[in-house]
Amino acid sequence: MSDLNHAALSQAATEARGLAIDAVHKCSSGHLGLPLGAAEIGAVLFGSDLRYHPAQPKWLNRDRFVLSAGHGSMFLYGWLHLAGYDLPLGEVKNFRQLHSKTPGHPEFAETVGVEATTGPLGQGVGNAVGYALSAKMAAAKYNTGDHVIFDQTIFCLAGDGCLQEGVACEAIAFAGHAGLDNLVLIYDSNDVTLDAMADVTQSYDACKRFEAFGWDTVRVDGHDLDALHAAIAGAKANRNGKPKLIEAKTLIGKGISQVAGTAAGHGEGGAKFADEARAGLGLPAEHFHVSEGTRAYFADHGAQLAEVYGEWEKTYSAWQSANPELAKQLEDSIAGRTPENLLDLIPEFAADYKGATRASGGDVIQAVAKAVPSLITGSADLFGSTKNYLKNGGDFGRNDYAGRNVWYGIREHAMGAILNGIAYDGIFRATGATFAVFADYLRPSIRLAGLAHLPVGYIFTHDSVGVGEDGPTHQPVETVSGLRVIPNLDVIRPGDPEETAGAFAAMIEKKDGPTVLFLTRQNIDTLSSIPATTRREGVLKGGYIAKKETGALTTILLATGSELQHAMKAAAELGDGVRVVSMPCLERFDRQPAAYREEVLPASCTKRVAMEAGVSGLWWKYVGTAGAVVGIDRFGISAPGDTVMSELGMTVANLVSVVKNLG
Repeated sequence: MSDLNHAALSQAATEARGLAIDAVHKCSSGHLGLPLGAAEIGAVLFGSDLRYHPAQPKWLNRDRFVLSAGHGSMFLYGWLHLAGYDLPLGEVKNFRQLHSKTPGHPEFAETVGVEATTGPLGQGVGNAVGYALSAKMAAAKYNTGDHVIFDQTIFCLAGDGCLQEGVACEAIAFAGHAGLDNLVLIYDSNDVTLDAMADVTQSYDACKRFEAFGWDTVRVDGHDLDALHAAIAGAKANRNGKPKLIEAKTLIGKGISQVAGTAAGHGEGGAKFADEARAGLGLPAEHFHVSEGTRAYFADHGAQLAEVYGEWEKTYSAWQSANPELAKQLEDSIAGRTPENLLDLIPEFAADYKGATRASGGDVIQAVAKAVPSLITGSADLFGSTKNYLKNGGDFGRNDYAGRNVWYGIREHAMGAILNGIAYDGIFRATGATFAVFADYLRPSIRLAGLAHLPVGYIFTHDSVGVGEDGPTHQPVETVSGLRVIPNLDVIRPGDPEETAGAFAAMIEKKDGPTVLFLTRQNIDTLSSIPATTRREGVLKGGYIAKKETGALTTILLATGSELQHAMKAAAELGDGVRVVSMPCLERFDRQPAAYREEVLPASCTKRVAMEAGVSGLWWKYVGTAGAVVGIDRFGISAPGDTVMSELGMTVANLVSVVKNLG
């Protein structure tokens, strides 16, 4: 016998449909299909089976709900409002309006209760996997035999569009292999995509597909409250080493007979039938109607949830008292506190150090991981090349969920979305690595990390044509600049091991957005003529004077990454009026006060040449029309790295020649 209040939940589902219809009709924009078709799913989750507390929306042990099908945002906004979150009815009425808390797709930190910025389909599936990974790791690291403070379940609602996207497929495979049995994916299976009925573009059996990836599956009627409750409650309780799929068969656009069950029901096409639909649903003429009965039901349910939270709070308090050091570590992690003297905790490199910045980065990350216990890392099947494996950190997986090294496999796209999910959860500092040229596989996730202000770190190695023999397919001439144009993303290309130390410190220092580190495969010079402190702290500012002119300033050479060594040598050859400016991070430099930027790049000196082994476009803002850029505005060549660099003009001799030709 079900313990559900069927009458109350059915009424709430009807009124949630009404809120969606009214909001979309009011602004003539939005997507009605999912909010109407999945209303019973929302009723069972928010009205019965989801563990949350609206008054404490960041409760550490709350269940997480991620709406991967973010176009159905009115589903989430409607249920957050009904559930008692700080989302007034006025905000529901302002759906998709300027500065409202109900934007067109859910946005993290803009709306209380929204766990992830979703919109690009499939990303939310990866985010949910990241949340589940984080929860498993937190439970393994912080739970004790006496106190369980983490045992939450991660829910994700996804549609056909999400599951067709490659990012979701990669994430699903990862979750099954890792045994993330705290993850429940509810598939809104309505047989419709945006353009047409789903059978036009897909013919697989979803349950069999997930079972092949190591998931438990069940198929239910998505409008049957009891069936949904049994499936959801069963999935939460069954921690058997397998994530769970609930395929919920639903009628898209349910409640608007003119479009229900058709592709036309996906978007706002049914909104023009709003009045007729409202009458058919038994709703009063008043728009945005929520009955007193529904208000009372959720008030009572909220009181029950508050009791659950109160019991957990007692457990947490007892855990804190019994484990003060562990509690301090957790509190620091959640607050994002890191050592202020992090640079001092990274050993300096020998003046005669020989190596690639990927190698020095491998040394630096060991020191950073020791100083920042919340730091975790991973690689897309390239630990041996990216050098970011944490020694003695353990490997995350079924045998050790506390492991700090995550083996993502050849799944860069999912790695990016999973890293975002970990960052959304806010307990661990997530980093991940691959070759630079594969950045485009996770670019959508990097973009979303910038949009959502997530402190994710990316370690991209093999950063230029210096890769050599692998040829143009693996030589990322456009990749560094391609990422520099993403708002709120810092791109750092250090020029030697000490700058690499500064780059890692800068990545950890940034709390309000992501950072990409681009590191070399080839060995480069250690610029020991510049004090280590200058190099390290210079990276934090984005750019600094690496070599000051000894006479009247005539020329400024700007360089980054492996080309900095060439600029230093060229300056020595060109004479005492030449200044070298190292520019490892354009974004950080641009954020510096105008006085500092003028000090480094005085406007009075217009003879400027920038050098980077990549496309030249972004450098013109620094050199101006009187200057020049030594770059690579073409694809690379298959040959030994030094040969390719020389062939494409990345040499001291060519830089000197360009400077002299400026006159």
